[in-house]
Amino acid sequence: MAEGAITNNCSKEGGTTETENNNDCINNTDNDIKILTVNKANVKDPEIFSCLLQPATSDSDPDYIGIRRLLLARKVESGSHRRLDWRCNGKGYVAYRNYIRRPRNWENLQTPSHLSTPGNSGRWVLTSSPLSHMFEVESWNSSRDLQSGTLASNHRTSFSSSISDSDRPRRRGVEPAYSFVGMHCIFDQCKAAVTVLKFGHMSSDLLAYGASDGTLTLCTVSEPPSVIKQLKGHSKDVTDFDFSSNNQYIASSSLDKTVRVWELSKGLCIRVIYGVSSQMCIRFHPVNNNFLSVGNASKEITVFNFSTGRIITKSVFDSEVTSMDHDHTGQLIFCGDAQGCIYSVSMDSRTGALSRSHRHRSSNKQKCPVTTVQYRSFSLLAGGPVLLTCTQDGSLSFFSVALEVQGYLTLRCSLKLSPRIHTVRSSFCPLLSLDKGEYIVSGSEDSSVYFYDLTRPKHICVNKLQGHRFPVIAVAWNHGENFLASSDLYGVVIVWKRAKTS
Repeated sequence: MAEGAITNNCSKEGGTTETENNNDCINNTDNDIKILTVNKANVKDPEIFSCLLQPATSDSDPDYIGIRRLLLARKVESGSHRRLDWRCNGKGYVAYRNYIRRPRNWENLQTPSHLSTPGNSGRWVLTSSPLSHMFEVESWNSSRDLQSGTLASNHRTSFSSSISDSDRPRRRGVEPAYSFVGMHCIFDQCKAAVTVLKFGHMSSDLLAYGASDGTLTLCTVSEPPSVIKQLKGHSKDVTDFDFSSNNQYIASSSLDKTVRVWELSKGLCIRVIYGVSSQMCIRFHPVNNNFLSVGNASKEITVFNFSTGRIITKSVFDSEVTSMDHDHTGQLIFCGDAQGCIYSVSMDSRTGALSRSHRHRSSNKQKCPVTTVQYRSFSLLAGGPVLLTCTQDGSLSFFSVALEVQGYLTLRCSLKLSPRIHTVRSSFCPLLSLDKGEYIVSGSEDSSVYFYDLTRPKHICVNKLQGHRFPVIAVAWNHGENFLASSDLYGVVIVWKRAKTS
């Protein structure tokens, strides 16, 4: 039987050239089938094999099959090289997606682009063009909605659990205080979901994040952004971690029932504290860093001596403690449990003794775990200290805190978001000026980052960042309040750069 062999060789453009053997077009009476052989060493995209090895039917024309396979191989490889070109030019998924979804009059709207610098951290060199900002960050509208001004999502919210409104943008545009110029850097080294991330205390460039594979990654976002160290020791998900006040140590909790203390300068675990149940949340005492408070699945908050690892005291609650935070004086601990209750706990800064003060029960019929508890010492809306809580069913609550009454909580307003399957965290936004509202930022399972203003009964969603491909489950601000970090279920961490305001 005569054969016509076709081989794939790399050309100048990264494509394939087909060379036929000297025995071209020699027909045989038995078969008229051309056997295709592929040089695997030169094939860069495995999808080519799926095209070339498609099965042929018994009644199909051999010439048609060969031509069809060849065209399919060229089509797949051209798409592969197009994607490779975007990666090599320092851009990525967001730019490629926006290019695909560009409006019809893209040629008229297009502005001169600036060079971007590729790197291991995915650093972007941003342009100063408002149009390029709109396409890179997709603040509010995606590129396909630029002409029509239609909504980018059907996300529903409510104010004070009674007034509901959709996330349509206000006509005057995005709130200037929370406009973003684009992505400062991207960390994609982690291969598992990033469950928690934080910037260092009083630090604008030190970033750490914990993942579901048990690793902790320490990074710097200053130029050039890079990974400093990766801390390995936990065998299951990292549920929470906290920096010491001098950023020399990190204490982490995990589902593997351990608490680990890490010395960052050496990248070593210097102490392991074993528990009897999953450790859910952890905090250093803000005044006395020798106290380490840990909430666990045994319905307890345990206070450890940081130097010795010994238990100082513990307090029992009604359900497993899922999140916690200290006030600025260190005399109060606010914690949430798996039933949606919020507790105020008094703490002695000298002895570490705990005593329960108040409990706020959730009014929701369905009891859901509290995913976020965050304290702030001052708020314009409440005129004093406040507490932000978020539950897994999407309920955001904003409390005023009476420090003189041992942390008594008064609900000021609430916000009902869409229910979540994953543990999605929220955060206060920086207090930028006295004429601004009360802003919070939250991840979402529609792969977006949302900004809400609690002072508005309508149109409370003021901005929306799109860039992740998977549910966004954690957000954090740096001390300088110019960077916002967000992480998703696929292990990608994006650091967003906020626009400068006068």
